[in-house]
Amino acid sequence: MPSSKTSVAAGRRADSEPGPRRILGIDPGLRATGFGVITANGSRLAYVTCGCIKSGDGELPARLRVILRDLAEVIARHRPTEVAIEKVFVNVNPQSTLRLGEARGAAIAALVAASLPVAEYTALQIKQAVVGHGKAAKEQVGHMVTRLLALPGEPSRDAADALACAICHAHGGQGLGNIATRGFRVRKGRLV
Repeated sequence: MPSSKTSVAAGRRADSEPGPRRILGIDPGLRATGFGVITANGSRLAYVTCGCIKSGDGELPARLRVILRDLAEVIARHRPTEVAIEKVFVNVNPQSTLRLGEARGAAIAALVAASLPVAEYTALQIKQAVVGHGKAAKEQVGHMVTRLLALPGEPSRDAADALACAICHAHGGQGLGNIATRGFRVRKGRLV
């Protein structure tokens, strides 16, 4: 008798049916790194948790250690199966961009140490997937995250951005959040 993994039911293999995914979304930042965990089962999304990792003041290595340590704790506690992280944008202030990249690097190090698959999305892709247009204000993102996950209140901005990143990833394979830029040209930061 074949095992359930190799048996065929209604023309599909039993192991080919997707199960619930647990997605960790991360909005990296040196002062506050937002995180949000959701489950996705098909098109159904459910809220698990969210929050912010505050690195405090002090020397850069100590602040990066806080991000690395606390994200490792979030991963151990909530056991995500995949991760979505926001890509760094180039800021007017190069020093701010560098610091953001360092915080993002600490976050990615925690993810890689846990052997998690990591997907990256731009702010434009995340806003497009959650709000419907890439120029949405942070307030709109927070409001839509609250509605999509049926939250009793709006999370902090960093946590809302992290949840939005997770939602974008959850919808990525189903068309809603699949915001590919192929076929479009980008000129001076705009899609043309």
